[in-house]
Amino acid sequence: MDTQPAPEASQETRNEGHAVSPGSSRDPTGAVAKNKSTLLLDLSLLRENAPFRTVVIARTLSVFSLGMLTVAAPVQIQELTGSPMQVGIAMALGGAGAFAGLLAGGVLADRWDRRKLILFARSVCGIGFAALAVNGFSASPSVLAIYALALWDGFFSALGVTALLAATPFLVGRDNLGAAGQFNMLTVRMGGILSPAIGGMVIASYGVGWNYLAAAIGALLTVAQLMRLPPMPPARREPQHPLRALGAGVGYLFVNRLVGAVVAVGALVSLGGGVRILLPALAEEMYRVGPSAVGMMYAAAPLGATAAALTGGWLGGFARSGALLLASGAAAFVALGSLGFVSDPVVAFVALAGFGYLSSIASLLQFTLVQRHTPEHLLGRVNGLWAAQAVTGDAFGALALGGLTRVFPLTSAILIFSLIALLSSGAMAIGFRSLRFASSKRSEDLPSTSAEKSARPQPQLSKTEKA
Repeated sequence: MDTQPAPEASQETRNEGHAVSPGSSRDPTGAVAKNKSTLLLDLSLLRENAPFRTVVIARTLSVFSLGMLTVAAPVQIQELTGSPMQVGIAMALGGAGAFAGLLAGGVLADRWDRRKLILFARSVCGIGFAALAVNGFSASPSVLAIYALALWDGFFSALGVTALLAATPFLVGRDNLGAAGQFNMLTVRMGGILSPAIGGMVIASYGVGWNYLAAAIGALLTVAQLMRLPPMPPARREPQHPLRALGAGVGYLFVNRLVGAVVAVGALVSLGGGVRILLPALAEEMYRVGPSAVGMMYAAAPLGATAAALTGGWLGGFARSGALLLASGAAAFVALGSLGFVSDPVVAFVALAGFGYLSSIASLLQFTLVQRHTPEHLLGRVNGLWAAQAVTGDAFGALALGGLTRVFPLTSAILIFSLIALLSSGAMAIGFRSLRFASSKRSEDLPSTSAEKSARPQPQLSKTEKA
């Protein structure tokens, strides 16, 4: 049964913008939170929460649109230039735009109505897709236009992602964040598996222009779906210069040791994603397999992550979420390091799937801990910083692994990289005491600045959550 906004929820959230009131078990749509733990994905949130169902449908459309572009742009640039370097430039520009969009989106999501920001970002992103379609159908496509639009779409797509992340607690209530995180991950991972294949078939059958056009239509449908969301005004705060506002978000990671530790562990785990740059070389030099097997290896980690999203229902009821985050992150690097010992492509596939599963468990826990332990007026900025570290971590991991392969053999480079990451995980487990004892229960009334922390030297945290 779809729920409607409840007057009681509006009264509860009046003093904190649109945050759920302390101790409330109701989400902003009036649905009662279900604090139960199940192995499989709990579908009740999707059935009973109409605004969240709207987000899931829209996010699925968006992920598929973006996934088709990840195939179309590299294929078109390769056809036009024959240069892998120029393909890399386009990817780098898209990544740079995404990083900037995540940071800017964090500031804007704490100042603007998040519904309006989401609609604006998705609409402008769709304009970029349409421009790529026009360029794709042109008799003389411009590579420079693809570069510019990669930067454009990277920026505005990240802007919308940050606003959606910050809006999640309002839409589902903080008690339902674990299930919301599973749905978000499931749509992203399934899209990562299926959309490139669909995009490749469209390009092979009809041409790259039709691929871009399909992505633009997907963006239009996404905006139409998101228009059903309720208004989400920001918490009322004194206006700040954008750079000062961003600085306040960065500063919060040092004021709240728990959230800062979560972001630090997330940055470390995200480094492992860089291993994908070595998969073609491993397939050729170690496993002696062809391109089809390489494609399966690239699909292994997303398949493992999908399994984590489908079977992670128990995470919401796990008391020691912080300890589990540290353990799953360390175990992910054990799985990654095992690639240095295997010579069978099937075993390598299993190791990569294990890495995808464990790193996604860590990501789900990060999402829940960040949302539950961040004040409402900082959610946009902290989510932007958390998402930005994932983007940069992947790139730095690829850079580090690439550098190691210039000095060591492939398998040795993976072993060294994984060992260093594992030791770093151990150091974090020792140093981040607040994270070791953190629970999935939200800590209310957390200080958001160093001045507030000084004024309240004993924040309302349980003994085990204090650093």
